[in-house]
Amino acid sequence: MNAVRQALPAVHRVDSARLGRLAISSLYAELACAPKPGLVTPFSTGSHDDMDAGTFLRSLFALRHYYCQIAGAGTQEASFERLRALGIVAEQSMLRATGGVNTHRGAIFSLGLLVAAAARAQARRGSPLAAEQVCLQVTQWAGPLSQAPLNPHSPGQRARAQHHVAGVREQAAAGFPLLREVALPALRAARQAGVTRDAALCHTLIHLVAAVDDLNLLHRGGAAGLAWAKAEAAAFLRDGSVFAPGWPQRLARIDAGFVARRLSPGGSADLLACAWFLLQQEDA
Repeated sequence: MNAVRQALPAVHRVDSARLGRLAISSLYAELACAPKPGLVTPFSTGSHDDMDAGTFLRSLFALRHYYCQIAGAGTQEASFERLRALGIVAEQSMLRATGGVNTHRGAIFSLGLLVAAAARAQARRGSPLAAEQVCLQVTQWAGPLSQAPLNPHSPGQRARAQHHVAGVREQAAAGFPLLREVALPALRAARQAGVTRDAALCHTLIHLVAAVDDLNLLHRGGAAGLAWAKAEAAAFLRDGSVFAPGWPQRLARIDAGFVARRLSPGGSADLLACAWFLLQQEDA
């Protein structure tokens, strides 16, 4: 009996409510960040006719319990099916709050898994994991992720099938390589350089736009739209990104081009919020 007890891993107390608040505040940081190409900010609806900052705030209010709940499920080492069930309920709450507008479906999935993984790791270790290690923890659900049903009629899944690109499910199953290899290094470098939070977030977002085969961009602009968006992002980075004088004006001009083409890198925005959460949870 004693041997069995010694073999069981220790379970440490995790502040699930704090992790939930960090998730919501990370989504708010993404919303508040400006200027952003084609995306909703407190000052602009971007390339969207059906949503504004108020829509996002109603969505965040509706999701305020979800991230706490999925953190709690992570501490209990809940199954992927349990995590998915929480996500489905959260999506329904979001749609009720927004009148059917999809503001955070991608973040419910990606950020939800990362919150659960962070909570699970903290419960086992007694301390937070590094951001990159939290990403890798998500691979524990790779099997059930690959078997989870997809909605073939959603705009993102239609774009995924048409253009034969990987989606967020494949990212999650692989431990979010775009977060580990693109977003987190860019965000850490910007923060270490001492720029403001918004500048660091804008810098990271543009790195993501330049690297991600964003299904939202493919849905709205096809392969040509995606290529144009990536080229604009790469040019901004070559010109010094947020470390060069006048960067907000240059990014505002890029935003105008996105809006004129009705392009919106929503997938990159979701990853940006995830990256900010991952850095914040390191100190949780």
